Formats: sequence, C-alpha cells, structure tokens
Amino acid sequence: NTNYFIQTNLSSTMSFIEVHEDSDFSYQNLPYGIFSTAENSEPRIGVAIGNYILDVTVVKHLFSPELAERCIEGQTTLNALMGAGRPAWTEFRNTVKKILSKDEPSLQNNAGLRTKALIPMRDAVMHLPAQIGDYTDFYSSRNHATNVGIMFRGKENALMPNWLHLPVGYHGRASSVVVDGTPVKRPLGQILPSPTATTPIFAPCKLMDFELEMGFFVGPGNNFGEPIKMENAADNIFGLVLMNDWSARDIQKWEYVPLGPFNAKNFGTTIGAWVVTMDALAPFKLPHKPQEDPSPLPYLQEKDSYQFDINLFVSIQGENMTKPEVVAKSNFKHMYWSPRQQLVHHSVTGCNMRPGDLLGSGTISGTEDDSLGSMLELCWKGTREVKLGDSGEVRKFLKDGDSVHMTGYAQGPGYRVGFGSCAGKVLPANSI
Repeated sequence: NTNYFIQTNLSSTMSFIEVHEDSDFSYQNLPYGIFSTAENSEPRIGVAIGNYILDVTVVKHLFSPELAERCIEGQTTLNALMGAGRPAWTEFRNTVKKILSKDEPSLQNNAGLRTKALIPMRDAVMHLPAQIGDYTDFYSSRNHATNVGIMFRGKENALMPNWLHLPVGYHGRASSVVVDGTPVKRPLGQILPSPTATTPIFAPCKLMDFELEMGFFVGPGNNFGEPIKMENAADNIFGLVLMNDWSARDIQKWEYVPLGPFNAKNFGTTIGAWVVTMDALAPFKLPHKPQEDPSPLPYLQEKDSYQFDINLFVSIQGENMTKPEVVAKSNFKHMYWSPRQQLVHHSVTGCNMRPGDLLGSGTISGTEDDSLGSMLELCWKGTREVKLGDSGEVRKFLKDGDSVHMTGYAQGPGYRVGFGSCAGKVLPANSI
C-alpha cells in the first residue's frame, strides 16, 4: 500500500542487505535490469541492491499471481512490465521493497532462498533492458544547442527559429543500441579531407565523439492516431537510463543537409544496463525554469513543470592510462525540454509509441567549461586541447583504444539513486 511505500523511502537502513552510502543501488533506488549467469544463461529480470542482483524469477511466488504471470514468468526483457502500466509498476516496486525489507522474513530468514535469489553483481552478465522497437534522439539542452550553433553559424544565429517552440529530434537506429561495456567500432564514411574541400573521400571517421545523454523508456504508449496528452505523459514514462550517443562529427558535417544526421549517428548508441524508475527519482524533482520567451504552444505546456537533479560524469581512459580521468561534470537539470514534452510532441501527430521505445534527451551541457557534454564543445571545434587529468595525455576527439565511462546519480541524505555504468571502448575502423 501507499503508506508502506512512503515509509520505506526514508532510510537506507530499511533493508536487511547492507548498502554503502556511496553505492548507486540503494534501497531507495532498486533499478531494474536484465541479466544472466554462467549457471543460467537465460536472460531474466533483476533488481539491483548494493552489490547484489535480486533474481525476480526466484521470488516470483512472493508477487501476486497476476503480476508474476504477466510481467515475470518467461520474460527476457522488461517490455511486458513497461507495457503493464502504472498500477502494475507500483505493485511491482512495492513488492520488491517488501521482499528486501528488514521487517520481512520471507527472503531474509530463508538461507536457501537467499542463496538462489541474491546474485553477486560480479557473477552477472547484463543485457539490454528492453527489446527496443524504435529509438528517437532529441536535441533538448539549450546550452548544447547554443554552443554548436555558435561554432557553425555564429552568435546571432546560434539557435534555429524553431528551437524554442518545439523539442527538435530525429529518428535514430534501434538496431545499433548496445548495452554498457560493448565496444564500438570507429565508423567508415564520406568525409571532406580539408576545410576547403568540396569533394569527399571515403575514410575512417577522424572526429569521433561521445554525447552525454539520458534516455527514457516508454510505458504502455498510445494507439495509432491517438496522441498522448500532457496529463497522461508521466504514466507513459517507465524510467531513465544513462546514454552515450556516439557521433562521427566529420561524417555528419558532410551528410546532414538537408535531412539531418544519418550514418554519423547510426553506428552505435550505448545505454546503461539499469533502468531507474520515476518513483525512485521523485524526491529529486526540481522546479523547471519557466519557458516564457516564447511560451510553448498549449499542447506542450506543463502545469507542474519539473526536471531532475541528477549529477552526471564523463571519464576517458586511453590505452596507456592507468585509470579513467573525468573530462565533464554535468546535470540532467540543464535540459530545456522535459521528457514529458518530448513524448507529447513525438506523439502529437498520432504516431504510436510502444512499450520499450527509447527516447534520448540530446547532449546535456551546463554553462561551465567543464560541464560540456561532448568533445566537440570541450575542445571547441578543435581549437583547444582537453587534458585527461594528470596522465599527461590530451585529446580533441577520441582515439582508438579510448574507453568512455559515463556515470550518474541523484544524491539523497545518506544514500544515492544511481544508474551504474555506461561505458564503451573505441575499436579501430574496419579496413577499407
């Protein structure tokens, strides 16, 4: 019930499993993912807590029969749970919290069940959390859009005329979304060999970049021809993940007119393995900066406008470095357009959104030099070098062998609601 949920959201000491206060996976968090093990190669639903994964299939008898049958049994993705809707989400989360509570004996006092149900994270292989039918990427950080606009068009024309009126986006490629830890090959493509060239060559991308983003998974969605209204948008957002939308800047520069990014963005998008629910993030809502100049059209207006205070970090580790070095510190609160506005705008035509669809925020950049969410901004289009800590190494764009690590968390009193890791290593391009 609701009272139980509120009570158990107060303290990290409410579970019988000890969780360090710096862990991403507190009792207040309990994010969902899909995992397998050497002993059982079948992908299945897990819930992260501390250094463990609760294997939901092992404790499905502690859920209601209806929820277990619909969302747990035989499920190798989170799609069924995503499509089940908010009442099911609430019941699922409350049941998990009860199972892991220090006041509940079912799992705590059953040593045999504990051994089967609590899997050490080090023993798990993580998979994509959903079967992603469609993937859309937005461009919703005003700071990022302004920076890129200044670089390519000058201060006077930094933002395009439509930018403050709608969440700009494009349809990405769902098939090349990969989970945390998957290496990504440097793409081949058409690039201009020099700033003055007008004829392209076929070559490996030379300006490979990361983009610090967050993505959200769609819940039940809408029928074809029936838009999602703002008042129903929150009930169609299942949860958030970390995202690195890899970019080939030189390929993009040549190809993007007039239809936008294509091959420059389709070679790989990395997401974190853990989906953090909107319930877990609710304590970290911040008032959204007013959108007054201009005000959005009525269908995009939010009565209770908010963003989330989520600290975000990007580190790079070159092949000759001993550890990753932080190059960017940003925050999800810097977004101009919210997830609800993105979802409502996407479906306003009647476009049908489906459970497991993934929507990316766009690059998240703050106002400070160290809060920029891409190498394009950090090196300011190649005009300055980015130091990788005290390693002695510098970058303008990514080199082969570079590993990019993204992390993020919302900080509560004595606990964190974190997202785990979103990492990938750049592999050399295929030979021509």
